[in-house]
Amino acid sequence: MKKIWSSKQAFNRNLGLISDSEQKILNDSLVVIPGCGGIGSTVAETLARLGIGRFRLCDPDEFDVANFNRQTGATIQSIGINKAEATRQRILSINPEALVEVVAEPITDANVAQFVGGADVVLDGIDFFAISARRALFRAAADANIPAITAAPLGFSATLHSFLPGKGLSFESYFDFRDSDETAVLITKFLVGLAPKALHRSYMDMSFVDVANQTGPSSIIGTQLAASLIGSNVVKLILGRGKVLAAPWFCQFDGYRLCWVRRYLNAGNRHLLQRIKIRLAKKGFQKNGQWEAFKLLSAR
Repeated sequence: MKKIWSSKQAFNRNLGLISDSEQKILNDSLVVIPGCGGIGSTVAETLARLGIGRFRLCDPDEFDVANFNRQTGATIQSIGINKAEATRQRILSINPEALVEVVAEPITDANVAQFVGGADVVLDGIDFFAISARRALFRAAADANIPAITAAPLGFSATLHSFLPGKGLSFESYFDFRDSDETAVLITKFLVGLAPKALHRSYMDMSFVDVANQTGPSSIIGTQLAASLIGSNVVKLILGRGKVLAAPWFCQFDGYRLCWVRRYLNAGNRHLLQRIKIRLAKKGFQKNGQWEAFKLLSAR
């Protein structure tokens, strides 16, 4: 049977943006992605088409119809299939020579060091509300001197934060996470720290946020923007192309409002204005009854 696929032909149109020698570097690079839902499945496909050749994935969940509006891995064919396995199949349908490892267990303090081991870049695809797993991920990446990126799709916008070995603030320091913080406080700090300028708030109806069921307004636009921001920064990191801004630098691009913000947030969430925003967010959550729902998450 005639061979249809070849890496040279598949990635030929990257030339002019990525050199042939750089394409080989990307092919040999390993990215790890815990969580293969909205961000995870979308950024995995983005990186596969850029020519990344090695992936390590995990996700305990399966795709269902509720994922269709924002998760590129969600299709009629993938309903009921584990998200990491479906993402593996998608990557191999793009690059059948890719090496894709699926880890059956979700990341925990016990296995996260092994999960990130050997990676060139760690990418955060973890569910927004899973703060403990996310903290473990970024601690492990920092301990292993591996760059780690988080990007949040917020409405029709996306944010980007890069945590780099020996540069800027750590994940814990930027968000001002403390072991004494209850889950509700951690979630609030994470939300406020992700988008200090909150470009999406003018058009997002927060009454549709359902903390108990861990759902809220979302869009494929925000997911694809986030995946693109991650993808371009992964290329820069792996290929050593130019400067990648480490936290406390943050950025947010809103495709609906056509607004862009890139700022250095001195001290991260410890900045006076951020502390005020966190207090105001807490009061808002308490007023609309969401604070108690946040607190219940820690019991799950």
